[in-house]
Amino acid sequence: RWVDMRAIDESEIDAAAQQYTVFGRVTPQQKRQLIQAFHRQKHTVAMTGDGVNDAPALKAADIGCAMGRTGTDVAKNASDIILMDDNFSTIVSAVREGRGIYDNIKKAIHFLLSCNIGEIMTIFVAIFFGLSAPLLPVQLLFINLVTDSFPALCLGVEPPDPDSMNRPPLSKNESIFHFDTVFQMVLEGMFIGSLALFAYTSGNSTMCFAVLSLSQLVHSFNMRSEHSLLETGILGNKKLLFSVLFCIVLQCLVICMPVLQPIFHTQSLNLREWVVVGILSLMPIPLMEISKRLHG
Repeated sequence: RWVDMRAIDESEIDAAAQQYTVFGRVTPQQKRQLIQAFHRQKHTVAMTGDGVNDAPALKAADIGCAMGRTGTDVAKNASDIILMDDNFSTIVSAVREGRGIYDNIKKAIHFLLSCNIGEIMTIFVAIFFGLSAPLLPVQLLFINLVTDSFPALCLGVEPPDPDSMNRPPLSKNESIFHFDTVFQMVLEGMFIGSLALFAYTSGNSTMCFAVLSLSQLVHSFNMRSEHSLLETGILGNKKLLFSVLFCIVLQCLVICMPVLQPIFHTQSLNLREWVVVGILSLMPIPLMEISKRLHG
């Protein structure tokens, strides 16, 4: 069964766009009408073309992709991107890579903001209840420059999720900071801050410093994927693993080395205190596992 697009109106074009998958011998105007029909159905439309007659549709699409080798100058100028090798499989690879980059940017931002919310909460709540400052400026500087920066950089090179191509395209108007994401960041930050405050009120400022730093390092593994850490593991991004281990060593040095203790205003911890620090620092993992299960 076939339909002549010259003999149908706008509503029938919308129905044809849903029903048919192949359109032949269409005019430049009809190509543009099809794209408009898909837009009315809230679809994201990509258009490939190489000729002058493809230019209106390339311009109307969300993403216009012209052929780099055989494409005309008119088609290239009307497009958003140019496929240099004229190989359609390259488009799939580029989309996968682009989705991975976008996801990694979100992961790094999410990680940094949730950690900073935890730091702000720790300071604010302590001052609000009349406690002495649990963290000194040099300690906050250490956390922000060392234990935050290295994991965030490594999250930026996280391999793409295997199921990234199964997701529908995002709206071009969608913000990274939509309500669910902001709520999640605040919740994670408050939890990390609560762990640090508990270490402070039940122990001392060095324990607070250690828990705040180490819990953020542990939290970086939660940011790798929306899937459970039991499924993704911690070995998929070796750069992140090595950076976390490196930061843990640095954190232990500023606590245990006598020459660094006066600089960072820390004191040595006994075995019981280290056990408490270790348990509290691992708590972001079960919290995120529960959250992922609820959202999954």
